[in-house]
Amino acid sequence: MSKTSESRKPKTLPTWTKFAIGALGGATGWMFIHPIDVVKVRAQINTGAPISPLGTAANIFKTEGPKGLYAGLSAAITRQFTYGMMRLGLYDVIRERITSPGEHASLWKKMACGLSAGGIAAALCNPVEVALVRMQADGAKPLAERRGYRHVFAAWAHILKHEGVAGLYIGVAPTVTRGMVVSMTQLATYDQAKQMCKGVVPDGMLTHFTASLIAGFVYCAASLPLDVCKSRIQNQKTLEYRGVVHALTTIPAKEGVLALWKGFLPYYTRGGGHSITMFIALEQYRNLFKYAYGIDQPV
Repeated sequence: MSKTSESRKPKTLPTWTKFAIGALGGATGWMFIHPIDVVKVRAQINTGAPISPLGTAANIFKTEGPKGLYAGLSAAITRQFTYGMMRLGLYDVIRERITSPGEHASLWKKMACGLSAGGIAAALCNPVEVALVRMQADGAKPLAERRGYRHVFAAWAHILKHEGVAGLYIGVAPTVTRGMVVSMTQLATYDQAKQMCKGVVPDGMLTHFTASLIAGFVYCAASLPLDVCKSRIQNQKTLEYRGVVHALTTIPAKEGVLALWKGFLPYYTRGGGHSITMFIALEQYRNLFKYAYGIDQPV
């Protein structure tokens, strides 16, 4: 290939930067959302009378103090630097591999990329999910029943000692199923909405905000029942739910169909909020990397 043709070939970011952008964007966006996620988990594991999100938050603050709203933060940040990094990075890498340079991937291709990236990342990172759910739920238990994990590594050590490696993969089926649905709906919807917003919404921050708001709503509506099942399965001490299908049928049978959407308001506030903060942060980190590599073409 001649030097002239090489110089005309659009520059792209190195593969490693896609994973770095995913980790940084996910972690930055999560710092604002974590207290809402704690409220969401507490609402999902509550099998009694429903309590409003504000009531749940107030009760956490009253009984556990401000730190209660940041329970499991170490596991959450670990999650962003593992699961978040992999699903966001893999989505970009897979999409790049199945499309020609300059081509816009079809919606179906974007959905396939999201399914693949989410499933792979969720399967590998299930131990982080188990630790996160248990640490966030701990404060809601009677004092004698609390696990008292100090941080994510203490959680893993305790689980390995008392439950073995299998304990780290409790709930892997709903975790993977949810990861595939979330990544398919959130990432593909954001990608598609951003493309459709061009020429309609001013390019830049407003486009990113609009696309992320749409993506957050779509993925929350689709994934909440699976998230409820995942939280219940990973938090159980006795075998109440045998798997995803059993949980999806048992929960509405005992508590009504709407129980599958328990905690929707904090879930949407968390999901929509994190979609906005994450995608806006992603775009800013991507711009920084593009600037560092002297790239001015969209990538």
